[in-house]
Amino acid sequence: MASIGFVGLGRMGGNMVARIKRDSDHEVVAFDFDKAAVKKAVEHGAIGASSLADLVKKLPAPRLVWIMVPAGDPTQQTIDKLEKLLEKGDTIIDGGNSKWTDDKARAAALKPSGISYVDVGTSGGVWGLEVGYCMMVGGPKTAVKRLSPILDVLAPKPDEEHGPGWQHMGPVGAGHYVKMVHNGIEYGLMQAYAEGFDLFDKSEYDLDNAKIAHLWMQGSVVRSWLCELAARAFEQEGNDLASLDGFTADSGEGRWTLEDAMDKDVPTPVITASLHARFYSRGNGDFTHRMLSALRAQFGGHATVKAAKK
Repeated sequence: MASIGFVGLGRMGGNMVARIKRDSDHEVVAFDFDKAAVKKAVEHGAIGASSLADLVKKLPAPRLVWIMVPAGDPTQQTIDKLEKLLEKGDTIIDGGNSKWTDDKARAAALKPSGISYVDVGTSGGVWGLEVGYCMMVGGPKTAVKRLSPILDVLAPKPDEEHGPGWQHMGPVGAGHYVKMVHNGIEYGLMQAYAEGFDLFDKSEYDLDNAKIAHLWMQGSVVRSWLCELAARAFEQEGNDLASLDGFTADSGEGRWTLEDAMDKDVPTPVITASLHARFYSRGNGDFTHRMLSALRAQFGGHATVKAAKK
């Protein structure tokens, strides 16, 4: 039996704790600033903690502490606090969406204290509780080996053709690097589906988008989990998705993927276009479109459409 601490019990972290307790006898000590989230984790069988210090105190050494908080400052602040509480031989695991270069810097900063650092790129979203999480792991072999019993429970059951649902990608940063590119690819796939179904929406035919998405899951070369989720979305929100606003956020990985691609002179036109499409979805292209209209009018005398007065 392994013991692990979980910091951050949101949609992902809370479900991960629930899966560990449901499917194993591993011990989980859970902390979140939201007391209701801690209470829910306790209901699933975890041991509640009132603070980071309390969490560390309740874990046997050498300790494993898994962080599932927003990337950037929240993650860094949590690591800084844990560094003062943990001891040589303990391990911090970042399962969020941190940038791989931040992982390398954090591991280097923790090294003098003898604290290991493992980065886990985690995919699965809110469905991970039921189907498991695909995890891309970076870090020292010894620390990853200690963490492996937890990873085994969180991951889907091993597949004879493709292997286990988690893999050790390499040294610190490798896990989040692979997850970053994974998300860049995800951007492109989502954009392609969105554009295709937009054509159906404008078609002269009265097409049932949910039925099409379900059909494509039957042996089509474009079948995927995203296609399944598209069918689910159309069934829940309606054929024209009229109840939804087109605003689409991005969590950073797409931008980091493009930055790395430019550094390596790797052309990524699909991922680039999909990220830019998200920018347009937020109304950030309004001036661009006005400029295009103005230029057409200037060089060709083309008609323009005047904006409504505010």
